[in-house]
Amino acid sequence: MTDVTRFVYDAATAVDPLGDLEKEAEKAAKHNRAKVGSGRPSSLLYTYGPGSIMDLPQFTIMSTGLDDWDRIWRRRDSLPPQIHAPRLRDVVRMLLRSPDVQLRPHPWQPKRISLSTEGNDLGVPARVFPQWLRCTGCDMLGMLSQFDYRNTHPFRTDLACFEHAKCTGRSGNRARKPARRTAVPARYLLACVDGHLDEFPYDQWVHHGKPCAQAQFPALKMVDRTAGKGASAVIHCASCNMRRPMNEAQGEAGKSKLPDCRGRHPHLDAFEPKGCRNKTRLILVGASNLWFPATQSIIVMPESQQERASDLADRIRTSLGDKLAKYRENLDILRDLLEGKVDITLLSDQELEQAVTAASAPPATEEEQEEQIRTWDPVDLLVPEWRYLLKDPLGTRHEDEASGLTLSKRARDPALRPEITRVLAVERLRKVNALVGFTRIDDMDRVGDLPRRLAPLTRAARPTWTVATEDRGEGIFLQLDEERVAAWENRVLATDLWQAHRKAHQRNFNRRFSDTAASVDPDTRLRFPRYWLVHTFAHVLIRELAMTCGYSAASLSERLYAWPEAEGREPAAGLLICTTASDSDGTLGGLVQLSEPARLQRVVSNALDKATRCSSDPICAMRTPQDPEDFLHGAACHCCVMASETSCERANRFLDRRFLVDLPGSDLGFFSPLG
Repeated sequence: MTDVTRFVYDAATAVDPLGDLEKEAEKAAKHNRAKVGSGRPSSLLYTYGPGSIMDLPQFTIMSTGLDDWDRIWRRRDSLPPQIHAPRLRDVVRMLLRSPDVQLRPHPWQPKRISLSTEGNDLGVPARVFPQWLRCTGCDMLGMLSQFDYRNTHPFRTDLACFEHAKCTGRSGNRARKPARRTAVPARYLLACVDGHLDEFPYDQWVHHGKPCAQAQFPALKMVDRTAGKGASAVIHCASCNMRRPMNEAQGEAGKSKLPDCRGRHPHLDAFEPKGCRNKTRLILVGASNLWFPATQSIIVMPESQQERASDLADRIRTSLGDKLAKYRENLDILRDLLEGKVDITLLSDQELEQAVTAASAPPATEEEQEEQIRTWDPVDLLVPEWRYLLKDPLGTRHEDEASGLTLSKRARDPALRPEITRVLAVERLRKVNALVGFTRIDDMDRVGDLPRRLAPLTRAARPTWTVATEDRGEGIFLQLDEERVAAWENRVLATDLWQAHRKAHQRNFNRRFSDTAASVDPDTRLRFPRYWLVHTFAHVLIRELAMTCGYSAASLSERLYAWPEAEGREPAAGLLICTTASDSDGTLGGLVQLSEPARLQRVVSNALDKATRCSSDPICAMRTPQDPEDFLHGAACHCCVMASETSCERANRFLDRRFLVDLPGSDLGFFSPLG
């Protein structure tokens, strides 16, 4: 075993599908390509990223850490492609505490025709996980090595499966001719709040932590006749005839019966060198809280002169490496070294010298890095977007080739609500999303005060890259009247309703956040009233736009610009409703068409009118959290306001129709009745 940087790791067990294929070729053995499935880039970032479990038709797999992806890139002569988004890249570098992180797409290459071979050497490496399987014919419970792998059809990876070669059925009649029966994953796992995940120790469980009295390698069975009803299975040792139900491991009472966490990261094939201090929890393979991605994203805007200079300095630094310090005084040699790597042909010697000086600046110290992370606010990613969207486009339609952003100003329909001051049609946009880690048990926004709970993507302490996706699409931007919003917000802050929401948030924070919540003021995590307003408005617009734009409501997403004035940034009150796709051509324009004055007026009018009623009223309209309730919404439910998880950036929290329109018993609506 070798200690690689941070973890205990055995390099001999590395996941290397192409290497395995080469070994099979040396033996002159026919073998299907190592690919076992496929997924869209968005799903491989938000649902099935490194450390998550993906369901295939016959078994489940886990995407490995990025270290194993490097083996695929290294087999190619060309450098891996990068996604250009300097503003996002700098934030990712800060959060990962690594100064050289690149943003790379998933390893994939399109095929010229369906049967061509280019790109066959690219793909996301994965391992079978969990590796305990159960025979569907006889209930035999065993490790992966006890089953045969079948994957013979080169174009039907969905037929790949594990089989019990000599299954005699549940009766165990040895006179019966053995048959091949499919094996499926045993669905129980152990997880801890620090992101570790481990196989469930079935052999220890059924024997209460002791070895089997009859066999060194006991024959286990998982008897499960009520699938879908939680931990309903019973583990049976056929060697000593001991039995133990899995429901004993459930709930608070079951925690004390489970073993301590071993600190395992199966996606890295590694263990924490000092183990883990946490108790484990029983979790199912398909549980929704098994994997929560921690991502950051931006809408790419035209770069300012300062941003371009910073990006140039960074590209010079990363391209030259140690040679930068050696030749920084000789500009002619630097030009030769940078030829073909960084385009500096149009730079004068003075401009190149300034860029080299910036590239040679010493990196931030560890103390400075930790201070940056501690004080960083995710809103900082939104501020440059808001500032650019406040500017009117040059002419009726302005397209920026570098960023791909195309904006058109729309006239306001005379009947459009006066609270909406500006409308922009975002005819083309580019959105870049990057993965910085993941959590288990709790979502990232609930453990942000505890960095150790962010599980790593690599074994290296300072990763050199992370996976990112690039989406293209369209949208509609609406700006609200800041004076009206500020006056409305001051009125709401003094109400009993806002105090009820504030106290509910305190209860929610103290009950559900990590164990350092006591040192964090819950009010610093509570969104301001204007956020509730803009958020609720975005949701009702998404519902109404989906009726006529040609996209489903789940395909539309929100980007909210809602914060009061603070040091270094002006107040914001606006929203961008957009739809994006990972395909190179983006979307079809159905959403932008609804930004035309008359159409948008109808959409807004209908959305606000529908917000005044709900099929769950009056219960919904009067819903206010009271002690001991800790829900983070008011007059909002799935019948009227709440949206799908692909649309909402806050998991349907911070919503209340009473802040949007007047409801019975409330006159706090920002969009007050016209008249």
